[in-house]
Amino acid sequence: MPKIILPAVVSTLQMLFFSMLFGFIIGTLVAILLVMTSPYGLKPNKKIYNTVSFIVNMIRSFPVIILIVAISPITRALVGTSIGEEAAIVPLTLAAFPVIARYMEASLQEVDTNVILAARSFGASNTQIMLKVLFPEALPSIVSGLTTTAILFLASTTLAGAVGAGGLGAVALTFGYQRFDDVMMYAIVVILFIMVLAIQGIGELIYRRVKK
Repeated sequence: MPKIILPAVVSTLQMLFFSMLFGFIIGTLVAILLVMTSPYGLKPNKKIYNTVSFIVNMIRSFPVIILIVAISPITRALVGTSIGEEAAIVPLTLAAFPVIARYMEASLQEVDTNVILAARSFGASNTQIMLKVLFPEALPSIVSGLTTTAILFLASTTLAGAVGAGGLGAVALTFGYQRFDDVMMYAIVVILFIMVLAIQGIGELIYRRVKK
């Protein structure tokens, strides 16, 4: 059993880590654009905000498993295959970045406007306000949102396993569903539960540190 489960755990963690990393990078850039151009933003621009917001909402409306199938030609063009861990990272990233962008946008917009006005009174530019005021003030909320997103996308990696991505989802489907191996099935459920506890624990630890 360890020879089957351990590689699957590693594959799942790799898919989760890289999809969250790339999703975080793209999501941060999108969130900055949304916050800057929103009607109450630092540099309002209705056309840009509505366009970006529409794209984000459109991608968020796709269930992950449908997104994996729908963009398989793009995935194949980018990584040379539509099967396996590397291939799964592409649709998982595409699904993750709008969620992260919205969490981050909401967190940044919760910052007290008086703090922004105070920064402006000292002559701070929009970039300085964004990087030195909004992000530091919103950091605990951003960490909380990223923790929730990571747990959400841990579940998505198991869905990706059902369509050829490998990992714990593929093992659960092959041994638990097709071969009726209940021991293997429940072992994977326990492992996923432990992984959720670990992600939540790490998230809470970081939250407490940045909250101080």
